[in-house]
Amino acid sequence: MLRDLECSVTVERLSATGRSPKRRLLRKASLSLGRNEFQQLVLRVSDGKAPLSFVLGQIRLFTRFLREGKSSIQLVPENVQLLLSNCPPDQLKTFMKTLLIKHKAAQNTLQPVTERARLLSCLPRAFEMVSPLQMKDVQQANEQPSPALSETPTRAKRARAKPAANGLFVDVKSLKKPTLLSMPSRAKLSAEQSLVLNAVLEGKNVFFTGSAGTGKSYLLKKIVGSLPPESTYATASTGVAACHIGGTTLHAFAGIGSGKAPLNQCIDLANRPGVRQHWIYCQHLVIDEISMVEGDYFDKLESVARAVRRRDDPFGGIHLIICGDFLQLPPVMKADEETKFCFQAKSWKKCIQLNMELTEVRRQRDKMFISLLQAVRLGRCPEEVTSQLMKTANNKIEREGILATRACATHKDDVELTNARRLEQLPGEMHSYEALDSDPMLVKVIDAQSPVAQFIQLKKGAQVMLTKNLDVSRSLVNGARGVVVGFEPEGKGFPNVRFMCGVTEVIKPECWIFKAHSGIVLSRRQLPLKLAWSISIHKSQGMSLDCVEISLARVFECGQAYVALSRAQSLQGLRVMDFDPKVVRANLDVLQFYSRLRKEYILVQAFLLSNECGNQKNRDVAH
Repeated sequence: MLRDLECSVTVERLSATGRSPKRRLLRKASLSLGRNEFQQLVLRVSDGKAPLSFVLGQIRLFTRFLREGKSSIQLVPENVQLLLSNCPPDQLKTFMKTLLIKHKAAQNTLQPVTERARLLSCLPRAFEMVSPLQMKDVQQANEQPSPALSETPTRAKRARAKPAANGLFVDVKSLKKPTLLSMPSRAKLSAEQSLVLNAVLEGKNVFFTGSAGTGKSYLLKKIVGSLPPESTYATASTGVAACHIGGTTLHAFAGIGSGKAPLNQCIDLANRPGVRQHWIYCQHLVIDEISMVEGDYFDKLESVARAVRRRDDPFGGIHLIICGDFLQLPPVMKADEETKFCFQAKSWKKCIQLNMELTEVRRQRDKMFISLLQAVRLGRCPEEVTSQLMKTANNKIEREGILATRACATHKDDVELTNARRLEQLPGEMHSYEALDSDPMLVKVIDAQSPVAQFIQLKKGAQVMLTKNLDVSRSLVNGARGVVVGFEPEGKGFPNVRFMCGVTEVIKPECWIFKAHSGIVLSRRQLPLKLAWSISIHKSQGMSLDCVEISLARVFECGQAYVALSRAQSLQGLRVMDFDPKVVRANLDVLQFYSRLRKEYILVQAFLLSNECGNQKNRDVAH
């Protein structure tokens, strides 16, 4: 059955002119979709008092802001509008799509009930939850010619929008190419990913980890989509990582700068207007790439949270969801400072209730390569690993004009100079693309979080890589390598790119949404491409590279060699130059932490399994 939708609901009773003279706000409400005694589709809204029930006859659905957890349902003949907000985005999307399909399917199967028939009926009042969505519902809904789903109409759209005979909102233009409805997509989570998600939804403070390619970022997006957006703050230690989960940097959220100032001063900074609002409203705090957050900074945040929120609970009572791999890149420290990880922070143990580890690798499919990477991750480099990596130096990984991206432990500026120089050396006309930013005055803020530049220059033959997942089914993913083979002759002349996976595609602008300080929402619309002759190991985090040459000569940090090697999708698409086993290192403190974590996790899994067996036994007895 469809789960109840927990959110805020504003019930507006509209006048004939479309204004809203009567409004009722239900801050904590649940929406249920069911059927009444006449089998009509009914939407029930409850806030713990007498529920409101609305028969869904002629409706209009507005879904433009689903990703922000907002939507609205307009009941046309009753002149009633339900404004939904603070909904978990993934649940809202499923709820609205189910409502749409069930409603359209009912247009073919149910006869309308007249007011006379209703009054003369002796049937008792009833409300039964709708049955799970099935393919027959989708098929019946697709037999209806007119859509009931719409984005919030702009002025231009309103001019061509007309009510259909059945009262559904119809965009005349959309009738030329009707969109077929489909079943809501299910979250394809593994058993261990589902375990993490369930622990989060139960309100536990969770740290989950895993090697590169185990789907940490994918799971984190699912977690963010399952929590109420108004009280959930998604953050990460770096701007690009924050962009991937639609959030902001941890430093921007906290508002205490580097955290090096005395605690009283940090508390004063966090109590500034705008910053304090984050701390007070935050109920769920997501932190990605935790390995790069320094331990003392985490302790400072914990103290600030308790002081600003005036609560003595760990982290001021904020629900923590923390993700990262301490065996990857460590915090950036000064030369004379000793590395201190977050798990070494004084407040870590009292804040984190559950440590969980993802073990199923999804980026690589070759079991031998996965085993090799696991050894490197733990700082081990036996002879067979050394031999395998040294053999890759002779790999011919270039194909159809696509050259290997060189990943090395170098500065970002060196990488950009290398790419600019190689582009300049190519013959032919230069094509330039300028980003469309939501606020040109905050370009530097956007640059810090955006995976794409404000200006992109390309030529035919330019080596490029995708910076966004465009179509996972066709391997057009973040990090996919390609070469520019031409440009559109008309319009804005977008580049035509041939990718290593065999797909040739015209690449058009995509949009990225960022959250800056004081809750400001920013955006950048730009081509999802970057030059790819060279990339720094730090900037390669989160990417899946199908054609990469790695130089480990200048590797100096523990975990850096592993981060570089684990970007490759396979040994066949990897070439390692000047390999020295000495660069494969792991921090001893981190290894000890993971050893303890695994022992604890085995006990936790056994406990959860025994609970599930006990619950199943109770269910069997009940039946």
